[in-house]
Amino acid sequence: MKPMGKLSGKQARHLRGLGHHLNPVLVIGKNELTEQVIAAAEEALAIHELIKVKLLETCLSNRKEVAAELAAATHSAIAQVVGRTFLLYRPAEEPTIKLP
Repeated sequence: MKPMGKLSGKQARHLRGLGHHLNPVLVIGKNELTEQVIAAAEEALAIHELIKVKLLETCLSNRKEVAAELAAATHSAIAQVVGRTFLLYRPAEEPTIKLP
């Protein structure tokens, strides 16, 4: 699977609008990015295409670095990083989210 690449501003805005009401499906704590976290993110992206990830206070890494590492590991794109929460997007085999 090849990396997702960068989203355009219009695409990122569209995904932020869709992701606003989502609850985090993945929570990253003091163990940070483990194989289990990456596997859970892969599974969630395969099902939902757009997921919200929350970093706990115990996660001491830089939030943008964690988002970038998880996006690279899952071949997804970062739609947004706000506070300790970020959105990841990866189209499914048959996408349900239509990007502008």
